[in-house]
Amino acid sequence: MDADLAALATAHGVATWYEDWHRERKDVAEESVVGVLGLLGVDATTPEAVADGLVAVRERERLGRMPGTVVVRSGQSRELPGPATIVLEDGTELQGEEVPGDLPLGWHTLHLDGQRTTLIVVPGELPEPPQTWGWMLQLYALHSQRSWGMGDLGDLREFLGNSGGPGLVLLNPLHAITPTLPVPASPYSPSSRRFANPLYLRIADTDEYRRADPPLRAMVDALKPGPTADGLIDYSAVWQAKRAALELLWPLAGEVDLESDPGLTDYARFCALAERHGANWQEWPAELRRPDSPAVREFSSDRVAFHAWLQRLLNAQLEEANDAARASGMPVGVVHDLAVGIDPAGADGWLLQDVLAAGVHAGAPPDAFNQLGQDWGLAAWRPDRLIETGYAAYRDMLQRIFRHAGGLRVDHVAGLWRLWWVPPGMGPAEGTYVHYDPEAMLGILALEAQRAGAVVIGEDLGTVLPEMTEGLEQRNMLGSAVLWFTRDWDDPDDVFYPPAQYKRNALASISTHDLPTAQGFLTGEQVRVRAELGQLAGPVEQEQRNAERDRDQLLAALRAEGLISKDSTDEEIILAMHEFLARTPCRFVTASLYDVLGELAQPNLPGTMDEYPNWRMPLTAGLEEIAKDPRVHAVAAILSRRGRTQRKAHR
Repeated sequence: MDADLAALATAHGVATWYEDWHRERKDVAEESVVGVLGLLGVDATTPEAVADGLVAVRERERLGRMPGTVVVRSGQSRELPGPATIVLEDGTELQGEEVPGDLPLGWHTLHLDGQRTTLIVVPGELPEPPQTWGWMLQLYALHSQRSWGMGDLGDLREFLGNSGGPGLVLLNPLHAITPTLPVPASPYSPSSRRFANPLYLRIADTDEYRRADPPLRAMVDALKPGPTADGLIDYSAVWQAKRAALELLWPLAGEVDLESDPGLTDYARFCALAERHGANWQEWPAELRRPDSPAVREFSSDRVAFHAWLQRLLNAQLEEANDAARASGMPVGVVHDLAVGIDPAGADGWLLQDVLAAGVHAGAPPDAFNQLGQDWGLAAWRPDRLIETGYAAYRDMLQRIFRHAGGLRVDHVAGLWRLWWVPPGMGPAEGTYVHYDPEAMLGILALEAQRAGAVVIGEDLGTVLPEMTEGLEQRNMLGSAVLWFTRDWDDPDDVFYPPAQYKRNALASISTHDLPTAQGFLTGEQVRVRAELGQLAGPVEQEQRNAERDRDQLLAALRAEGLISKDSTDEEIILAMHEFLARTPCRFVTASLYDVLGELAQPNLPGTMDEYPNWRMPLTAGLEEIAKDPRVHAVAAILSRRGRTQRKAHR
């Protein structure tokens, strides 16, 4: 690669090479680097433009101005280039030529040479997480006699009351949709990560439904959707039914406050505009494409109040769920999941467009399970704009989620260090990494988690550098230990590590939503499905041999622990997998209903859209059956016993 282009890319945090999942160097094509630089507002299309870009970089360095944001850890001081005024969160003013090490945690302001800089003091580490166990739930997949076509927050509360005494329940993302049709299925492509999805409302648990007279209740009840012909979740039908029910109850809502939370009102305004002009704000009339435009500010509609009301209903039910978890003695409670990005056409794409990279598609390079790479189609933060704006949008997102969470799982936590950007018109393998400031991204996450009394779990799977796992460890944030991946990759047979070799600061699980279920792994279902859909990079026979070898290696690991015999059934093997994880030192061990109930199909098959029913498959058993299932009670007993034993051992 041209040396000047490489220097310009490095100056803007754009990788010109990276290590792949084999830990082998992969050089990035020049056109990919040029495309990503363009997404950052840097012209590198000609040698002259590259030269001009380098001149601008060197001039910035010569001026030596403070960045828009400075992050320091609690207890650490930092010299400043001159006399400065620090204004703390509470309004206290300090003078000096350094950031003192005894500043309180929080969001402060630094004034120096006429420049205003956001100063964030973050904790060095979070409090040590407890030793406990829990359930991993795809909430939409739950269903009961009271839910409307998919799992809801009422189902969550009922599950919490019959779940065997866990310390935590980890959910799929409950992020907001754009309230138009059709409703997308993926919880990982939300319209907004700052607000919640009204499809998860339990209509009958709202105050308005309780106050309704019998005839109105009967009208609402009659809207409940029936089963679908294919047995899959129809999100659009669920939304149509719940929207109609909520519109019937809307006259009972009373006055809705639109002044106290401007961010919520802006989101509600987006929803109202989307109902009129379509789901993609980029196709709206030009005068409506910016949230601060006069036309948008002058827009008024009863629907703005309606959508703000829906979020207040969701806040109430989310709070009830978290309160119920804590009241039952759960040391952690409800753990929410943070998607790695948002749909660029959605609410946050519109509201936060000044801190997002227009046109980028976040994704991942090729790896063992996704051999063609991944283009998630998600928008990504611009690291330079985050710094310039004091990470305000990132802070707001975290604060809103932590209001109702005992913990947060960060999907693809490596994205706090670097994120794979795919330029427009290129394939998922043709992107490159863009780097973020992990001291800021992790530090702010730790700050907001500590203020909320919450734990943090990072999904550090796939192509993850050692400093990422170490960064989580140093801050008492948990990583992820998935049975399928916890193996000695330097061994010719990729043998599974024994339980004692698992890391302590981790959440252990058999699988994830993107990987084969326990039953699927034992039967090779993932190979059959991926071959049928053309998702394999190599010959199907080779993939089948690899899957059979992986199964044999797992069974050998279970036998080495004395957990199975040669005659063990699949059900006994799956119980043994949970016992295997129960023997690890991991702080959190979780079980998924997909594994415990012997479900064959995994919830999501990366790299597919309509070819596979991603996110639309309900569990084969209803909530009432799950509560009585002996397999659920057996796993709960195994993990509860493990929790009691290890808590005693660490006293």
